[in-house]
Amino acid sequence: MSAPTMSGLSAAVTVLASLMARLPDLPAVDVHVSTIFPDQVELSAHNDLAAFEAWREALGIDPWAVVHKVQSRGTTRVLDAHAVFTGIRLRLVGYAEIPVPVAGVGVAS
Repeated sequence: MSAPTMSGLSAAVTVLASLMARLPDLPAVDVHVSTIFPDQVELSAHNDLAAFEAWREALGIDPWAVVHKVQSRGTTRVLDAHAVFTGIRLRLVGYAEIPVPVAGVGVAS
């Protein structure tokens, strides 16, 4: 088995360029392309679930297809969704801090 080369990432990078051209007004998100998953582009929004939602809607991902998780001992909300765009898998992830409840605020006695 040969070592991965940059050309192996060309399909994912081409899809990324296409998304940027087609959806230039969407919020900027972190982008990850990897030799481990050369047929996938990961888009992640940190502390901005509105950005996640804008991308989800633009990519035509059904809201019911979004998986909600909690991590970091219950302090971080994670939204995870998947789509395929021109043959490349897209993973859309949104991270947001879960506010710590303040004792006595909003709690019925």
